[in-house]
Amino acid sequence: MTLVVSTSAIGQGTQGPPGVRLSLNYASGTKPGVLVLPLDGDDGDSIRTILQRDLDADDRVNVVALDTAAARAMIPATGHTFNFALFAKLGIALIVQLQSGLTGLTVTVYDVAAKRPLYSGNLSIPPGTNTPAWRMALHGTSDAIEQWIFGTRGAAQTRVAYTGGDGQIWVIDIDGADAERLTTPALTTLAMSPAWSPNATMIAFSGFTDRGTQIALYSFATQASHWKNATPRGLNITPVFAPDGRTLAYASGDQHGANIMLANVDDDAPARRITVGRGSDNTSPTFSPDGRHIAFTSGRPGHPEVYTMDVDGTNTRLLTDFTYGEQSYRASPDWSPDGTKIAYESRINNVFQILTIDLRDGSIKQYTSDGANTDPSWAPDNRHVVFASTRSGVRQLWVVDTESGRLRQLTHASGARLPAWSPMLNP
Repeated sequence: MTLVVSTSAIGQGTQGPPGVRLSLNYASGTKPGVLVLPLDGDDGDSIRTILQRDLDADDRVNVVALDTAAARAMIPATGHTFNFALFAKLGIALIVQLQSGLTGLTVTVYDVAAKRPLYSGNLSIPPGTNTPAWRMALHGTSDAIEQWIFGTRGAAQTRVAYTGGDGQIWVIDIDGADAERLTTPALTTLAMSPAWSPNATMIAFSGFTDRGTQIALYSFATQASHWKNATPRGLNITPVFAPDGRTLAYASGDQHGANIMLANVDDDAPARRITVGRGSDNTSPTFSPDGRHIAFTSGRPGHPEVYTMDVDGTNTRLLTDFTYGEQSYRASPDWSPDGTKIAYESRINNVFQILTIDLRDGSIKQYTSDGANTDPSWAPDNRHVVFASTRSGVRQLWVVDTESGRLRQLTHASGARLPAWSPMLNP
């Protein structure tokens, strides 16, 4: 999975480091119209389709859909410039022009209002049309275009891990392509709660064994899984990596309750307990981006709520408010990559929905209302959340844009749940 990027700004007055170009400013909720021009060659249509789909799914632009013939007619002849006035009449603010080269693509983004190129880059695409590496490199191209326009990358060059309908761990591209099973029933009949390492080289998960539910690690380098020998017998679930990648937090328990444990990733030293459950279940840990705090689910008030604590288990505090006597249920927290919000599931009118709480002002926002919706996981762009939902009749993965509320279905196979969004899969 490689993407070599060599960029050069050709607009005037470029500020900031190479690879970042923030030139256009749009009011909140406004999406500039973008036209991706056709590309010659046998794989030209596939490249254009993937880039259009990625840009649309990023939810920051409106992709202007022109058929190939109409769009091709708008490409100027050699030595001539674009008819920018015509593009403006069609509601197009940005033009993406693609040109094939010996090693990949030259991508140029034009600012229609300014009537000049905004940014241009040479992006290396590996050979082999529609191979996983080829598609992932194109997703990186989409993200680079988003960064040139807005100053921040998109999240197309990522994957989502999840438990499939067969009870095994799968991964899928964020456009729904290239679903791949990682584990097999030879290891465990049910693999749950996958979590990515910060460098995306491993996935931690829990699975059933003769020792109870145990914590395992899958390595992308070896394409194999192994159990962590330090995991105690009994219930061991919901693992998650610390931001430094050296520590795992997970829930471990028995009939007397469950507590959050910390264990080293690279050795089998005994895990260290950091919560005192006193008969309650403490599960689903998630680290703050700086690694100093953990949010988790606890049943200590008599029903599940979301709490936060320092990474050593001190300074525990209730995050989700409730009224004593009410049987509320808030669980499965996930800390946003920028540290400002926590997504979680909450039972509302006896059905689970996806909400977020803003850690700066405590404001709460609900994103779902149809079907049962559980297990949210943030994208690395701090904008999108993937979750499991029954809204289609079968539990599948869906993605919500937390700014617009737009929803799209990610999986269409025989069931999917417990998703985990990967970090950026940059080279």
